Amino acid sequence: MKKRSLADRIGQRVQAEPTIRGPLAAELAVVLPRLQAQFEGCGDVLYHRFRASDSREAVIVYINGLADVISIDHDVLKRMMEPDNALTASSLTELRAWLTVMDSKEHVTYEEMVPELFSGRPLLLVDGIPGALSLGLIHCEKRGVEEPQAESVIRGARDGFTETLIVNLTLLRKRLKTPALKIDTFPLGRYSKTDISVAFLQGIAKEEIVASVKHRLQRIEIDGIVESGMIEELIEDSVFSPFPQLQTTERPDVAVAAMLEGRVLIITDHTPFVMIAPTTLWSMLQSPEDYYERFLIGTLIRWLRYLFFLFALLAPSVYVATLTFHQEMVPTTLLLRITQSREEIPFPALMEALIMEITFEALREAGVRLPKQIGSAVSIVGALVIGQAAIQAGLVSAPMVMIVAITGIASFMLPQYAFNIALRILRFPIMIMSGMFGLYGLILCILVIISHLCILRSFDVPYLTPIAPIQTDSFKDTLIRAPIGLMKRRPAAYASPGNSNRQVEPAKGEDQ
Repeated sequence: MKKRSLADRIGQRVQAEPTIRGPLAAELAVVLPRLQAQFEGCGDVLYHRFRASDSREAVIVYINGLADVISIDHDVLKRMMEPDNALTASSLTELRAWLTVMDSKEHVTYEEMVPELFSGRPLLLVDGIPGALSLGLIHCEKRGVEEPQAESVIRGARDGFTETLIVNLTLLRKRLKTPALKIDTFPLGRYSKTDISVAFLQGIAKEEIVASVKHRLQRIEIDGIVESGMIEELIEDSVFSPFPQLQTTERPDVAVAAMLEGRVLIITDHTPFVMIAPTTLWSMLQSPEDYYERFLIGTLIRWLRYLFFLFALLAPSVYVATLTFHQEMVPTTLLLRITQSREEIPFPALMEALIMEITFEALREAGVRLPKQIGSAVSIVGALVIGQAAIQAGLVSAPMVMIVAITGIASFMLPQYAFNIALRILRFPIMIMSGMFGLYGLILCILVIISHLCILRSFDVPYLTPIAPIQTDSFKDTLIRAPIGLMKRRPAAYASPGNSNRQVEPAKGEDQ
């Protein structure tokens, strides 16, 4: 059977979408039946027919619950039905100027009009005027601006992104009062028509990165976008890599700081998670408080985070490899205590570690899925009870419980949840290799991970930048957090070469 081309398959899917097409007629008796046939079965699509002051028939089509009916009554119906203010408009432009609604758009085809209606904008059609006006009288329930629970800080802003796109864009615009902040919005999804915004600072972000982000988004052909995670998987460089190639945040200050470095934001309607592209390994290990506290405190906390990053990835594997193959590396006194605690354990160290790690992961997931009021209590109490019961039953040893507990605490120190999950996934194959081949297997796994990180890209930016390849100018914000006064240049991987300075040197002779 002959294979159809991609264009043919896309064309067939587009034709299958039940959308009427063509220009809008001037006669309401022609347009209205077509709309009613199009929206048959849509009980939330309402039609309000009335006669304007010049006796012409008109209709307002709106979505119940999305349109502001009070404003429709006051700004449209009352205005058009006033006997002392006769409607004389004969075109959409004249009708738009005659109304008192500021946010209105002219549409002359069905294809333009239908997406506007389902975005919450009421449609006004008047007999004798070809086309329709969409009115910006939108009203829908939305969550207020609150502090993000997953990215809480001791010092810093307390506002966070919400599920409403316009609110999120407003939070960015409040912090960046400049026309250089460019926002390009377009719909994605043939049925969902989800609004996606690409935000960046013109002159700071590299043009090739901005073009790459827009190109990857616009080539998406899918029925609907439910959450930004779907977009992330469709545009990332390596789908099969466990490491996230886009950073996500609910904090406007983090998003603004990323744009000031030259990175690009992808903002999706109906989700509070904003994606940042490109990203690196070091960005995943940084927290907003690294910059809000003094540089000595920020550097110390960053080093502690790097140390426990290694603990979260390697601690169980090192324990298993040492006890199974390399007992001579353990001090005699400590080895005797560990041996004594393992005398009645029926499982080898590898099986013991797998049992405890799987149990701990199950408790963590149970704490997340349960209601908030009891989730944390179940996870903490469950870990204590099960750990103590397992020790008393002789299934696991006390040192293994301690190692797993330290590993869990270390994973909680990582700011990015997606990066934390990547480490949790990699921990199991590393443990298995360590249990089978000892430190040789552990070192082999580390080399494979480092090799993968060296070839991994995020929008064509190396994932280990600025360590590999080496960019010495960016070292001040990688292994350490240098004083802000010394970080005068933006990261070369993101920023445009023509605007790489973020601080201006004071002129000679000026007070410093």
